[in-house]
Amino acid sequence: MADDNPMREIRVEKVVINIGVGEAGEKLARAARVIELLTGQKPIQTLSKTTNKEWGIRKKMPIGVKATLRGKRAEDFLKRAFWVKDFKIMGYSFDQEGNFSFGISDYTDFEGMKYDPEIGIFGMDISVTLSRPGRRVSLRRRKRSRVGRKHRLNPEIAKRFLKEKFNVEVVE
Repeated sequence: MADDNPMREIRVEKVVINIGVGEAGEKLARAARVIELLTGQKPIQTLSKTTNKEWGIRKKMPIGVKATLRGKRAEDFLKRAFWVKDFKIMGYSFDQEGNFSFGISDYTDFEGMKYDPEIGIFGMDISVTLSRPGRRVSLRRRKRSRVGRKHRLNPEIAKRFLKEKFNVEVVE
């Protein structure tokens, strides 16, 4: 941004890639392989929070996989994901804190990825958390405090940041 204060600098705190398959077993293992191919790190399993007899899901049953990227890896992955989306993101994807999420329908849309019949087709949800330095005061355990109103992010600031840093167009 135009501000010289390093505490006002916006950064990508984390990028979470999630694939929900709804069942355990081989399909879950293939989804984990997709995330490993895309991110280069081992994903963790997500567990169901409730029981749904109609879908055959029990509480604490593994139903998906996710990986969290931070720092340089997060920004590199985000550039690749924006390339898949033609550097466009919808305006309704943003929440009140300036974070945003979007989906990709097929992992083979990523550059350099080819269809593998052993894996199949998997889509994914990508959630991005943006922040400024100093947000930790609202998250830490001891001496927790609030982040000031002027220091918080909002959707307009986040959209401007995406335009300047990643050259992403926000479609309203």
